[in-house]
Amino acid sequence: MHFNIKGLLERNGFFLDANQPQIYVNLYTAFRKAILNRSLENGTKLPPSRVLATDLGISRSTVLKAIDLLLVENYITSKRGSGYYVRATEDKKIRLNISALDHKGGHPKLSKQGIAFSENNLWAGQDSIKEVAFRPGLPPLDIFPVQIWKKLIDDYWKRITPSELSYSDTKGLNCLRENISQYLKVYRNINCSPDRIIVTTGSLHSLFLVSSILLEKNDNIVVENPMYPMAHSLFKNLGAVIQPAPVDDEGINLKGINCTNPKFVYTTPSCQYPTGVKMSMSRRFQLLNWATVNETYIIEDDYNHEFSNWEKPLGSLFGMDLQERVVYLGTFNKLIHPSLRLGYIILPEQLIGPVSGLYQQSSRFVPRQDQKAMSAFIQKDYLNKHLRKVIDTAQHRKEYFVEQFNAILGDWFQLETSCLGLHLIAHIKKKQSDLYIEQKLMDQNIRVHALSRYYILPNDANGLVMGFCSVNQKQIKETIRKIGEIMGQL
Repeated sequence: MHFNIKGLLERNGFFLDANQPQIYVNLYTAFRKAILNRSLENGTKLPPSRVLATDLGISRSTVLKAIDLLLVENYITSKRGSGYYVRATEDKKIRLNISALDHKGGHPKLSKQGIAFSENNLWAGQDSIKEVAFRPGLPPLDIFPVQIWKKLIDDYWKRITPSELSYSDTKGLNCLRENISQYLKVYRNINCSPDRIIVTTGSLHSLFLVSSILLEKNDNIVVENPMYPMAHSLFKNLGAVIQPAPVDDEGINLKGINCTNPKFVYTTPSCQYPTGVKMSMSRRFQLLNWATVNETYIIEDDYNHEFSNWEKPLGSLFGMDLQERVVYLGTFNKLIHPSLRLGYIILPEQLIGPVSGLYQQSSRFVPRQDQKAMSAFIQKDYLNKHLRKVIDTAQHRKEYFVEQFNAILGDWFQLETSCLGLHLIAHIKKKQSDLYIEQKLMDQNIRVHALSRYYILPNDANGLVMGFCSVNQKQIKETIRKIGEIMGQL
């Protein structure tokens, strides 16, 4: 430890006084107080005596005298060749004269929006779960080419220039936006200038940026029902009046939706979440026409397009839009891995300035090294190769998951296998609540989502949304067997 602890010692009573001949006693007392009040925690390594003497402006011999006293009193311990460490003080009574305020002052109240974000925190415990089976939305994490990515990161740092250590363009690096533009032409029939692309940390970040610059309190929006719960919470926390539209076998159905000046329609057309329905071409034209008549935007969350459009490709709503009404959200987090935190948003011309302004005044930009690595990952064809491997792996794991699930859990669940995404829906045959089963499985480090959480209006949905490809076949089998044991005990 080479921290400068002069300030810490001064706060605990250390001072330099020409009239005080025994400075080492004063230094010892300050150290003792800092150790007793836990300013210096048990096990903390003290700075070397030479460093400490230089920082405090005193002789090294003075420092060593204070250290000797601390050693004698067992406040610190010495490790040969390593230095001095703070010793446990549980057996020492703390006798500090600290005056307390007679009256503790209050604090300003949270805003209504602050309270909303605090209270509507979905699945607060999910990130503490060690296992990833069977969390929806995860790709095959174990096949990601870690060594290739590491090489791309290393190459970036080998070629780094001082100017690249400064601030970066909020919109993202030109090289990455150009490669994303080329990538989307091939996979999504999207022709757009790189200038309309903004690099974000993912779909939810993109959705927050767009929603924040469009929504006033009590503005109407139209959403799918069921829908992505995190998006629903975001809209609710921002004060929107949410108009749910049912989802049928062709996608979102806007018949019967009659609201005044809706700000936008939020939809997942390539693979509706969570039902897995792909929006039909006729329904897409209806949606675009509805948006024109109602003078509103469409937010197209294409979170899953690589998986849902591999066998039977269907272009995006953005590619069909001739009036600049569609905002397109894309992400690499579902294809590569969530810890990457890389997504992108394609905006109509009139929204680029406001979204860029909000982004610049909040999270600023995605780290340059990740953007550079992703750009090279696309340009050197690693992404295409990985995509093919991911699709193949996901298909094999889906088949194995379905086989094992039906064999072991068929008495409790009816598995719906038509979903085009990275998850399947298991409808519960018994009377147990999906929320109850979700919690019981989470208690055993198994992550699933209760289907009823996805619905806005009162419903009779009772099932589990389960990811199937984040773990290998051995883990799939073991986890399904574990679920069977848990279900047998309920």
